[in-house]
Amino acid sequence: MKVVLDTNVFVSSFFGGNPKKIIDLWKNGKITLCVSDKILDEYVSVLTRLGLDTKAVEELLALFKKGFNMEFAFKTPELHVVEADPEDNKFIECAVALKCFCIVSGDKHLKNIKSYKGIKILSPKEFLELYFCNPQKIG
Repeated sequence: MKVVLDTNVFVSSFFGGNPKKIIDLWKNGKITLCVSDKILDEYVSVLTRLGLDTKAVEELLALFKKGFNMEFAFKTPELHVVEADPEDNKFIECAVALKCFCIVSGDKHLKNIKSYKGIKILSPKEFLELYFCNPQKIG
């Protein structure tokens, strides 16, 4: 299943809970992480800047560098969907370009949209509930 993860999911994963479960799904090959240049740049920038567990950050950066269980959008449409925070458009652009199942985010600007062109925008909790409670809906 192809999924775009907002940067806040990676950051929150360092504190456990549902975001960590989602990152573990990616690391265990249960979901495919979809990225673009803009998304990958933000992941790297934020993770290296926050001073989180260095070993865990280095592990993530190594996985990004290898392209581990990832699909890359070399070209994305320019969309203007998230008016309240235009920087968030990159997540929708990537999801559209790669025909993703959903975007997982804790960001209120993205979550308020709920869906775009059939791509669901779910909180980590909603994503896990959908994934574990009704796996036949996953595409």
